[in-house]
Amino acid sequence: MQHWLIKSEPSECAFVDLQRRGKRSESWSGVRNYQARNFMRTMQLGNLALFYHSSCLEPGVVGVVAITRTAYPDPTAWDKASPYFDARSSPGNPLWDMVDIRWHTDFSTFVSLDTLRADNALQDLLILRRGNRLSITPVTATHFKRICALGA
Repeated sequence: MQHWLIKSEPSECAFVDLQRRGKRSESWSGVRNYQARNFMRTMQLGNLALFYHSSCLEPGVVGVVAITRTAYPDPTAWDKASPYFDARSSPGNPLWDMVDIRWHTDFSTFVSLDTLRADNALQDLLILRRGNRLSITPVTATHFKRICALGA
């Protein structure tokens, strides 16, 4: 099974909102980077992803979500009222995709970016690389287990 780390700003899609939805899925849209989109296209049903809050006072991993629907066209790309509108994309020629996710597991302990950086076992985690701003990155099984252990 492949594992992922997905970033979301709490003001856009907060983990607590997913918790409230329980086992009901939520569309995760708005990805506008080709590399992140291509990662999304390889996600499979049931894959697990670390849910990371970014662009906030204290960024870090707050829990785990499951992929409940694989990549499909993101209609926010052709919605002129959406902040994610892209005039190059259309229903007949969609450029951008989204997936559906649902809450899977809470963390008892918030795993901050500083905690991730300080852990020697996570030194080669993709999101810790200088300049990496991707909203989706693959995570090795070893890194996934380690971060889950830190959050337990």
